[in-house]
Amino acid sequence: MPEYSKHMSELLEPLPTGLSREEYYAWALAQPRGRAELVDGEVVAMAPERVAHTRAKQRAWLALHQALTAANAPCEALMDGVAVEAGEATAYEPDVVVNCGEPVDGEALAAPCPVIIVEVTSPSNSRVDLTTKAADYLRLPSLRHYLIVHLGKRVVLHHRKLEDGRIETAILGAGALALDPPGITLSVEALLG
Repeated sequence: MPEYSKHMSELLEPLPTGLSREEYYAWALAQPRGRAELVDGEVVAMAPERVAHTRAKQRAWLALHQALTAANAPCEALMDGVAVEAGEATAYEPDVVVNCGEPVDGEALAAPCPVIIVEVTSPSNSRVDLTTKAADYLRLPSLRHYLIVHLGKRVVLHHRKLEDGRIETAILGAGALALDPPGITLSVEALLG
């Protein structure tokens, strides 16, 4: 057995539990590597990503960035690593988030006004993206659109929150995707590649 493998268990510490968002942020900033989210006070490690997943995130960010720029919308597309706070003890890290309003401070860890959230499904997270995260994200007062890019099925699931709080859902395989607010249109094909 190689020398490094017999000491690996000594290097792995249990993930902390019962954390507030502030305690989680302090813990996460002190970690040398690896990604995690805080879900109801529990730190949940995120699995490594396949290249297809990374490419899909890049496509989503680029399509949103270009559409926001073309519309001169007062919003910013942020990719991977910016938290969305969905409760006192929950901080998710969506694949892409569009924050609207004042530019986010460069030292911030979370998007203060998420209007669009994009999650790209993977084998390890699709159920959570479709259920738990959908419910948490759609409760956010600022959120208007939750997009789930399902690479395996080649569809985009679009949850749109109306002004009265009702949710409309569409499953799109092609065509235009209108996101208002902030008043932009994307091509579904641009998201699916």
